[in-house]
Amino acid sequence: MSSKAVRNLGRGAIGLCAALSVYACVATSRTLLAPPTIPGAEFVGSGECADCHVDVTAQFETATHSMLQVQGENARSIGCESCHGAGSLHTESGGESGTIVNPRDSPETCFQCHVDKRGQFALPHSHPLTGGPLELSTGRVSCGDCHEPHRGPAIESGGTALQSINEGCLDCHAAQRGPHVFEHEALREGCTTCHEPHGSPNDKMLTERNSTLCLKCHYQEQVAANEILIGGRNHASFLQRGSCWSAGCHEAVHGSNVNSSLRF
Repeated sequence: MSSKAVRNLGRGAIGLCAALSVYACVATSRTLLAPPTIPGAEFVGSGECADCHVDVTAQFETATHSMLQVQGENARSIGCESCHGAGSLHTESGGESGTIVNPRDSPETCFQCHVDKRGQFALPHSHPLTGGPLELSTGRVSCGDCHEPHRGPAIESGGTALQSINEGCLDCHAAQRGPHVFEHEALREGCTTCHEPHGSPNDKMLTERNSTLCLKCHYQEQVAANEILIGGRNHASFLQRGSCWSAGCHEAVHGSNVNSSLRF
């Protein structure tokens, strides 16, 4: 592993889990964020991690998280340990289980920095979180099932990866993949056009409530009393029956093989 990569691990990953103390904007010495605690362990630096985990550290320079830095003496050589906790017991035991923090076991490590996501997951509708690998039988996920902290973009199907913008969702939600004879063009913009994956007050983790979501794209025009034109057709009576998809009109919201209006 190059010395540059080790240096980047030591300084670049600091912001991952607030490896050093972060202070409020007002004058205070109260610690707001700190690395995960492992009783009896001391910090050893990212160079120790690279000795065994070369498959991870060799690619860390490409990771979104590697660009995060915090200046200061407290931040020296603490990169990997900002998320995994002090590593002395782990290295001394030769990698014994339980001597290091695995963020897949709990979202709390990620929430240390991503505090807004903690709030979103507490909303009425969200992906249920758990530790360990993706549990398809229960639908529970860990942050690492959708995000890659060690290499490349943290959001695996985000950024400029237009061909795979939906792949992170469709790996699990295969029924929505298609292809469809009549596609819903919203899918070209990505699943997050309509869904908030971390949590929402709306059913199905929708970004807007009921037909308000559809009307963000499907322009409505009112040209006369009691007449609301959407797509050139009067929807005044339809809108009273429920949402666009629950009123029995456009149920195939992800795409249809038989109806151009996505009715079924």
